[in-house]
Amino acid sequence: MSQVAKNLENRYNAPVAAATVWNPVHHVSGFTFPLMPVVLAAPNPEIRLFRWGLIPSWTPSPEEAGKIRAMTLNARSESAFEKPSYRKSILSRRCLVPADGFYEWQEVNGKRIPWYIRLRNQEIFSFAGLWDSWEESPGQTVFTYSILTTDANPRMAEIHNTKKRMPLILPPGEEGRWMDPSLSADEIRNIMSPYPAEEMETWTIGKLITTRGANTNTIDVKKQFFWPEMNKPATLF
Repeated sequence: MSQVAKNLENRYNAPVAAATVWNPVHHVSGFTFPLMPVVLAAPNPEIRLFRWGLIPSWTPSPEEAGKIRAMTLNARSESAFEKPSYRKSILSRRCLVPADGFYEWQEVNGKRIPWYIRLRNQEIFSFAGLWDSWEESPGQTVFTYSILTTDANPRMAEIHNTKKRMPLILPPGEEGRWMDPSLSADEIRNIMSPYPAEEMETWTIGKLITTRGANTNTIDVKKQFFWPEMNKPATLF
């Protein structure tokens, strides 16, 4: 077992599924629909690899699956109870999506400036996720997930200054509750709050993340970089 797998097992007190082989990534595009680790709930807590981009169980064909998953990388928490793709999963198929940081873009004088965001005191934290299973063909089941989003906190609203959204990040004390199958819709909604801005660290990064043909799956993609177009310090604390 790799050290990364051991770290996830220790962090979530759940075993990594047998035969799971996953190498950690520094950056990946959701539109490649990668296999990523998710944490599933009791009574059999487990860490498994699901594909990013939720395909609902009722999807009629592979063609439709391809269209749907490109639109379900993220799910708005405010409408998840009503959207056909999510309304069953939000009630009974909630999961945790481990991460150590994420990327967002800021509009500055017509230019898109990339930022890296992480939490101050958590090396590994959890996005709130939903999952589903879809039978691609007889005997071939595909497991997929989506990450919920919420209104941006003040810091993220300054960074993601067009749509002013952010991933739904769960405090450690809420992770177990999020996956509790007995929660009512109102109890689930009560967990859907923006993560506190003062507990986040953010800084601008360079052009590598958007350089065509470059390998962005490297720690270098997270390095701090000052953009001259900005009229304020590149780091917010």
